[in-house]
Amino acid sequence: MRYCATCILPDTRPNLVIGPNGKCNACESHVTKRNIDWSERRAAFESVVSHAKSRSKGYDCLIPVSGGKDSTWQVVKCLEAGLNPLAVTWKTPGRTAIGQRNLDNLVSLGVDHIDYQINPVVERKFIYDSFVRFGSTAIPMHTAIFAIPAKIAVRFQIPLIVWGENSAFEYGGREEERTGFSLNREWLSRHGVTHGMTAKDWISDRLTAAELTPYFGPEESELESAGISAVFLGYYFEWDPEKTRAVALSHGFTADSHGPRTGLYDYADIDDDFISIHHWLKWYKFGFTRLFDNLSLEIRNGRISRDEAIAVVRARGNETPVADIEKLCSFLGIGVARFFEISEGFRNHEIWFEEPGTWKIRDFLIPEWEWI
Repeated sequence: MRYCATCILPDTRPNLVIGPNGKCNACESHVTKRNIDWSERRAAFESVVSHAKSRSKGYDCLIPVSGGKDSTWQVVKCLEAGLNPLAVTWKTPGRTAIGQRNLDNLVSLGVDHIDYQINPVVERKFIYDSFVRFGSTAIPMHTAIFAIPAKIAVRFQIPLIVWGENSAFEYGGREEERTGFSLNREWLSRHGVTHGMTAKDWISDRLTAAELTPYFGPEESELESAGISAVFLGYYFEWDPEKTRAVALSHGFTADSHGPRTGLYDYADIDDDFISIHHWLKWYKFGFTRLFDNLSLEIRNGRISRDEAIAVVRARGNETPVADIEKLCSFLGIGVARFFEISEGFRNHEIWFEEPGTWKIRDFLIPEWEWI
């Protein structure tokens, strides 16, 4: 494993490339923000708003939301721009109490809202199948959160879908994928965290096409003929987790008083009991965790040094989300031992090696790491 010389992300992270200068493409992308004329970008967003309003048949835009601090920020920015949004949520089967409160708060800001719940029997089968097949519990989630809003936009003839950050810009991606305008099939295949799969690929003896209906999005041709555009709000306004957090808190959003659920932030990933498991599985597959992502953002934003970030990782130690794993196992109807048996099948042996009774990562960021 090679680690970025600026942040602490390894080259095992999907779509992350470390260049000859030792810096990763995510850090290189971040540096370009200094050269962006944000007043010009805001003016460009005003043009997007005007175009959406000119084509509106009621709702000017659709905002996919979870109720988290980023989606609260998205709603605030769209309302400030004078848009009439429809907010749409894929309802996680692991929604938390604080997640529900924050979602209720988001709606109270002044938006119509659809809370789209998929048949839990279908989700149970889909999550289990994706876990067994790819070592990922979040493929159904990511398939749903991209398909459902687009489908509703077509049905309601909503001209604009407003997303938050572009992960290709923030976490590494090709230059042409970092703009604010593209959310096509190719982008979803690389950055949608679905292993390049669509709902059609999951039809089986266990899951019928009819059961998978919510996961089928419109074809690109349907979106084009309907004249629906998709933009990343982070293209027009500087995206920074602390800045979006401040806006969300000032509009009623509540962080988790118990501390971070996963990673560094006490305000991220708090609406879903199962999301921590998706992030934790990166440890087996790629040798890093959500904490590495968060700390790398803090390094890029100048709030922490690389050495300080490494110290945080060292102090936090093992971050296996035991309680959340038990909750997911209860939902799936499997034992915890079965969960770890499946997870073990996705341990990346190119980076992990076994000493008697202990697995370790070669050339890990912290040489004195206490392996468990």
